[in-house]
Amino acid sequence: MTLAERALAVHTLADLVAFVQALKLDLEQGGATWTNAELSSFLDAMSAWLNDSAGYYKNTAQDSTQLSPWRLMADALMGARSYE
Repeated sequence: MTLAERALAVHTLADLVAFVQALKLDLEQGGATWTNAELSSFLDAMSAWLNDSAGYYKNTAQDSTQLSPWRLMADALMGARSYE
């Protein structure tokens, strides 16, 4: 399962924990798709992604009001990998 697929499958705290572990492993194994591999740039990108998340959900035809907070967190972490 890809990281993107894992993020979509997050619905519970346990799902989020497993996703964060997979995210860490991806980074440790090279993080080739990570634009923001340093903590400072990752957190900046996460903040910006969260600020712009309404546009993301609109562009992907998702109703963000129907998402679990665990899924929102997974999406933010996923987005922060490469958001500029």
